[in-house]
Amino acid sequence: MIYKHDPASIKGFLEDTSNLKSGHTPGVFFPETVDELAGLLKGAAKEPRTFTIAGNGTGTTGGRIPLGDYVISTQKLDRIGEPVPLGDETAYITVQAGALLETIQKTVEQAGWFYPPDPTEKLCFIGSTIANNSSGARSFKYGATRKHIARILVVLPQGDLLDLSRGSCLADEKGLFRFSLPEGKEISFKRPEYRMPETSKHNAGYFSEEGMDLIDLFIGSEGTLGIIAEADLMLIPLPETIISCLVYFRNIEDLFLFVSLLKNPEKGLSPRAIEFFDHHSLEFLSAKYSDVPLNSEGAIFFEQETTSERKENDLDTLFSRMESCNAMTDESWLALDRNEQERLREFRHALPLLVNDWLSRQHESKISTDMAVPERAFRELFDFYRASCERQGFVYIIFGHIGNAHVHLNILPRNREEFLLAKVLYREFVGKALQLGGTVSAEHGIGKLKAEYLVGMYHESGIREMVRVKKCLDPFLVLNRGNLIPAAYLETEND
Repeated sequence: MIYKHDPASIKGFLEDTSNLKSGHTPGVFFPETVDELAGLLKGAAKEPRTFTIAGNGTGTTGGRIPLGDYVISTQKLDRIGEPVPLGDETAYITVQAGALLETIQKTVEQAGWFYPPDPTEKLCFIGSTIANNSSGARSFKYGATRKHIARILVVLPQGDLLDLSRGSCLADEKGLFRFSLPEGKEISFKRPEYRMPETSKHNAGYFSEEGMDLIDLFIGSEGTLGIIAEADLMLIPLPETIISCLVYFRNIEDLFLFVSLLKNPEKGLSPRAIEFFDHHSLEFLSAKYSDVPLNSEGAIFFEQETTSERKENDLDTLFSRMESCNAMTDESWLALDRNEQERLREFRHALPLLVNDWLSRQHESKISTDMAVPERAFRELFDFYRASCERQGFVYIIFGHIGNAHVHLNILPRNREEFLLAKVLYREFVGKALQLGGTVSAEHGIGKLKAEYLVGMYHESGIREMVRVKKCLDPFLVLNRGNLIPAAYLETEND
């Protein structure tokens, strides 16, 4: 077991992309085997020690930042197996928690397979993406990480190992889970009794539904119920050909009509990704890409899987849809080969870098939303975002996963006064999303920064349900205290 406590080694574990500055820890453990990880937790209650689990620092909610806890880094648990075909056009690959998503994706693609989840940040640990039920652009077609996990090996907070395959433990008609641990200990508890929002993306609080699989309780639980040490990822055949396109529009109504056609499978296309850039986003991008038309009101990035036989027909259908929606066809960007698609990918990912460069000169932090609402309510939330920011005179951008009724609004303050006004407005945005039946977090999770908003979504009764489950699996509150569930509820809630 590697342990480091010198300031230089600790420093990197006191930050992520959340800008949370209050982290501190006595030291960092680096288990090199699952047994070492289990042994570390077995002695935690007697020591006593509490732990924060650290991913690779790519999160946005402060989840990996310790507030006095010891840190457990999973970076040494990085083994990646080989794809194992199952004979039904699927395969699986066994990976450890600290393996990089990017490395896994390259490994399976070299063998002709495809792992669909695609969080924007490819240098995240795979264990973190499972603990956070991560999603991304391709979630429009493939859903979030949860749908692609066949098995997890969880180290429970008292050091017990739970090897959990999908389908092996389901909640009964009363909502009860019952299972045995290797040493014979019997555990039973009831799933949380609340309803999920009717959104296509949701990553806020413990998952719960009738007849649910126990594996889905751990996926998305942000490391508060156990440490996911190993997983079997489900793979599908690598798509033969991809059509990528960035389509510009002069009119926002034409853009929304185009999106509605893309989302309707009866209209001839079945995209795997539909992404949005508003006018302000395009203005930022035009600083690096001179071909961006400044008379565009917005753009849609579109990705379609196809075959050599279907490609021409799919292109014809795409061009027909563009024409019917008055798209700026001549200015739009069609990418059909890997090199051009890589250039388009760089374009998409340049936006946050350009925004951060601009913010560095303002000496303020951005205020970012991650809410999603049911499809029927999306336009109301979108218009509310725009009208509110225009009324305040803010610099802002709106971009992201319009296919899932989930876009990110970034308010970019120019001074401290605007930053404080934007924080007040953020609370209004949360309230509006919840009023429309939405979620406070569609993909980035709750961590430490958003725990208070979870109360507004689930109310105190729902938070108490989460505390009940947490204390059943983590009675000594060893893991990730302060993440997801507001700490005050853990301190006051009875078992």
